[in-house]
Amino acid sequence: MRDYSQTQPRIWPQIWPNEIDHLQHVRPEAPVLYFAPEKLADTARRFAQGFDGMTTYAVKANPERAVLDTLVAAGVTGFDVASPAEIALVRDVAPGAALHYNNPVRSPAEIAAGVAAGVASWSVDGLSELAKLIEQVPQGTEVAVRLALPVSGAAYDFGSKFGEAPEGAARLLRAVAKAGFTPAMTFHPGTQCADPAAWARYIETCADIAEATGVRLARLNVGGGFPAATGPHVPPLEAVFDAIHSARDAAFGPDAPRLVCEPGRAMVAGAFSLATRVKAKRECGSLFLNDGIYGLLAEVPLMGLPGRVRVVAPDGSLRDGAPMGRVLYGPTCDSLDRLPQPVDLPGDVEEGDYLIFDGIGAYSTATATGFNGYGAYDLVTIRQPAP
Repeated sequence: MRDYSQTQPRIWPQIWPNEIDHLQHVRPEAPVLYFAPEKLADTARRFAQGFDGMTTYAVKANPERAVLDTLVAAGVTGFDVASPAEIALVRDVAPGAALHYNNPVRSPAEIAAGVAAGVASWSVDGLSELAKLIEQVPQGTEVAVRLALPVSGAAYDFGSKFGEAPEGAARLLRAVAKAGFTPAMTFHPGTQCADPAAWARYIETCADIAEATGVRLARLNVGGGFPAATGPHVPPLEAVFDAIHSARDAAFGPDAPRLVCEPGRAMVAGAFSLATRVKAKRECGSLFLNDGIYGLLAEVPLMGLPGRVRVVAPDGSLRDGAPMGRVLYGPTCDSLDRLPQPVDLPGDVEEGDYLIFDGIGAYSTATATGFNGYGAYDLVTIRQPAP
């Protein structure tokens, strides 16, 4: 079991106005992850006000204690957990929160831990996995069959690892009902899904399966996949909510199941930014930073940069030279430790400057390593990101 208490960063107790104010006055040597709790709370409110159902935060996206505390304070009462370690973490922060264990493959010991913690909802994507649940999970507990469809629109497809095609999902749904569980269905359209129609297609297929099997769904989990606002072609969350609600009403009618969602990236990405310091500037123009793909930038090779990159001089001024494409290397001695594509940065960037990466809250702290002795960072609370 991962001990999250051993991965917590050094935390500055002072709340700063923004990243630049902190950089100007402190001039830190280590990477700094800036957290704007007000921004996170605003996003939580958008889900609460716009989504017609229960919102459960996917802990895997960012398990920082400060994130969970902020979400609980903002009114989030449910959490999507994927391991006994995440269950223990949430129970420590919010003892009465609803736990949805939607990693559909678990060992008997993991199931036992979930039962002991009072998990309210489980997902399943195979008869052999259902058999494990039958042995330990009390009848009447919600069990959601995970559906997989070949839909497009996401950065990468979750259905290649988890989920049953419609025919298999129908067999599994019948078995869930026969076993005495409360039947539900769930799906995940894929991370950073920019096409609201993907949710509609999944919802329509779930309705078809429920009708074909004669099983009434108590609840429909429309998954995560909600896109973080990282560019001009990303739909607002409200457009996805509208597509979900319209598809539910059209597919199920007045007897529709209750909805639940499990946002991770969309909830937390925009609440964090990362400041890395330029350790060296090579004659060719490439830059060496004090963080890289073995640290808080681990997702960049898969997802690309999540937002804008600003360059700040030690005195707090913004560099504004003509843009120039630069190769960015991390601090380790591994040659793979570099961002995959050159990044356009001001031509007047210098050693000792700071690069601020916006939108870095999702899967940054969760995937950072301590390779080569690097990976430590400070966590600084700010009011709002600097403009």
